[in-house]
Amino acid sequence: MAFTGCSAINAQSTTMVYSASDGVRLNMGSLELRNVMIVSNGADAPGRVLGTFYNTSTSDITLTISGAQGSQTEITVKPGVPTVLNGANDAAILSTVTARPGAMEVLQLRQSGGTTDTGSLNVPVLDGTLAEYKPLVPTATPTP
Repeated sequence: MAFTGCSAINAQSTTMVYSASDGVRLNMGSLELRNVMIVSNGADAPGRVLGTFYNTSTSDITLTISGAQGSQTEITVKPGVPTVLNGANDAAILSTVTARPGAMEVLQLRQSGGTTDTGSLNVPVLDGTLAEYKPLVPTATPTP
């Protein structure tokens, strides 16, 4: 009986950390961000931030998410329970997203509460092409 060692020196893919979804991940101090993405109609349109956020500390964390051209949204993440931004229970909308769907947008992140930490995250921008994202695409607020 013969054996080969073809995989003996290859990295084991099951030991690699990656995002098995449409969004991206980041650990930022006591805050864990998972499956973060933006859903938008296009460049220079509003964008909804989606994702799940975990607070591993013992006190509330306020996360400020800043995008292009001064757009900003803020969420509070309570300890021990995930905060899910999924369009049904949140209003985490950036007034302007500069990247077109299919591209990446850089978000600046600042957490406060307990400790202050900052970071940036390059997130994918998706549109309503996929049925599950279609109802989540924000529309511009009409002006009188």
